[in-house]
Amino acid sequence: MKDAKGRNRVVVTGLGTINAVGNTVDEFWQRLIEGKSGIGFTTLCDASDLSCKISGEVKGFDPLEWLDRKEARHMARFSQLAIAASQMAIQHADLDTSKENQERMGVFLGNGIGSLPDVEAGCEVVRTKGAMRLNAFFMPIILTNLAAGQVSIALRLKGYTSTVSTACAASTQSIGEAAEGIRRGSADVMIAGGTEAAITPIGIAGFAVMKALTSNNDEPTKASRPFDANRDGFVPSEGAGIVVLESMEHAIRRGANILAEVVGFGISSDAHHPVAVDGEGATRAMRWAIEDAGMTPKDIDYINAHGTSTPLNDRSETAAIKSLFGDYAYKVPISATKSMTGHLLGGTGGVEAVVCVKTINEGIIHPTINYETPDPECDLDYVPNVAREKDVKTVLSNGFGFGGQNACLVFKKFVE
Repeated sequence: MKDAKGRNRVVVTGLGTINAVGNTVDEFWQRLIEGKSGIGFTTLCDASDLSCKISGEVKGFDPLEWLDRKEARHMARFSQLAIAASQMAIQHADLDTSKENQERMGVFLGNGIGSLPDVEAGCEVVRTKGAMRLNAFFMPIILTNLAAGQVSIALRLKGYTSTVSTACAASTQSIGEAAEGIRRGSADVMIAGGTEAAITPIGIAGFAVMKALTSNNDEPTKASRPFDANRDGFVPSEGAGIVVLESMEHAIRRGANILAEVVGFGISSDAHHPVAVDGEGATRAMRWAIEDAGMTPKDIDYINAHGTSTPLNDRSETAAIKSLFGDYAYKVPISATKSMTGHLLGGTGGVEAVVCVKTINEGIIHPTINYETPDPECDLDYVPNVAREKDVKTVLSNGFGFGGQNACLVFKKFVE
């Protein structure tokens, strides 16, 4: 049960997500293929003084459905979302962790910022009441690694566990790193993906002042428009996306329903600029992921783009795809999930991994909505506005982060 390089094969057996488009995988997928946006006016904080007044907020989330009151009170929202999505994924995988060797099970999550809401609130306490009035749980609440830590505690997973914090590439990389752990035999089961909840004045303002966010507040559902000529920045959002990964041997032994296989992983650095995208780095990550899968670009049936809706990112990603795929770039369908979810930063790759697996299983490619005005520099097939039926066997998922850190994954229809 090894791959061509003698490594353990890695399969996906469970999916979980909670995001602005849907609070379950089924709700999310249905709305996604219908082209329904989850973007609306920001309510989690006062956005009146911000140039971007819209966001992709998770709606109707009650952490007490997943946690008891005491646990929830001592846990940040980004950790709560991770717990919820992980529990969903475990249930979907029909995996009873208490009956498995918990030392052979771990957690690898991506997160970019930690808990900015609690940092802001803590700063206000220090300013108005004094430093020693700070919540005693302040540090365990805000740290980026606490989402993975809390998931491991909740599920009693005692093995290979870590956190990736490579900005917008974080959860794509976390899935790849988790798969690598299984490939080399460090774990049998991994909970992998990412989470983010940073819709706060400082979180939004920080991106807004660097001109990364949209200022198109009039029609929130139309503001995120990847690859469209009139795109003007991304829409900040929150949520979590989780996949259950297992060695093929472990999954088959317990009779799991195998949804897809993780066959390729590539990471690279632009070594170029802290925030400006360099297409060469993206090209390398895609090429290395495809090579790791033992494939060529023409073996890819669909690309789930990073597609942030910023002028520079979408142009650079398009150029990178053309550079690697050549003429085939014009034949492979591409779509941007962020046209509906907004940009979940460190959580985005986890949500998009769920999309990739669903695409393989359902034979439907979701659209890139709000694609109205073609951009001469973005002239590929972005599956505009309407979902498309297609037999998809292999998917490339792209994640590109600040610092020029890139991560790509290749998912494949499972064949034993």
